[in-house]
Amino acid sequence: MGRRKREPMSEGKKNIIGMLLEEYDIKSAKDIEDALKDFLGGTIQEMLESEMDEHLGYGAYERSDNPDYRNGKKTKKIRGNFGETEIEVPQDRDGTFEPKIVKKRQKDISGIEQKIISLYAKGMTTRQISETIEDIYGFEVSDGMVSDITDRLLPQIEDWQKRPLDEVYPIVFIDAVHFSVRDNG
Repeated sequence: MGRRKREPMSEGKKNIIGMLLEEYDIKSAKDIEDALKDFLGGTIQEMLESEMDEHLGYGAYERSDNPDYRNGKKTKKIRGNFGETEIEVPQDRDGTFEPKIVKKRQKDISGIEQKIISLYAKGMTTRQISETIEDIYGFEVSDGMVSDITDRLLPQIEDWQKRPLDEVYPIVFIDAVHFSVRDNG
C-alpha cells in the first residue's frame, strides 16, 4: 500500500498558524500544547455561546420578548487531552439551558472513562492507573475516582459476559499441529 500524498497547506491554515506563532510566542512543544489548550478553551466557549443563542432564540445584546434571558456565566474547569482549561458556561434565568458540547456536571472532555477501563482490563491497579493518567494528561485522578468508574461499569461488563450465547456463529477456527515423524528409520 502506497503512502498518501500530503495535500499542500492552504493559505487560510498558514495564516492561522502564523497568527498562533505570533500570538503565543511559540518556542517549544510545550508552548504548542499551551496554545492548543487555550485555543480549545476559546473554541468551546464560543460553541457554548452559540448554543445559548439557539436556546433563547436571539443573540447576545439583542432585544427579545422571550421571558427567559441570559443570567451571567459560571466558571468551570474542564479536563481534556491537553490538561485543565477554564471556561465560562452561560446561564439562563429559567435554568433550562442544557449545553451539548460540555454537559452539566461534566468535567472531563477527553473520554477518560474509556481509557481507565482499558487500563483496568489490562490488569493495572487503581493506583497505577491514577499515576499513568497523571503522567500522560497532567491532571490528578484519585484512586477513588478510578474505583468509582470501574465499579459503575463492572455490572455492565458482567452482564455482557453472562449473556446467553447464540447457537451458531459464522466463524470457523482451524488449528493444526504438524509433527515430522520418521517411521522405520
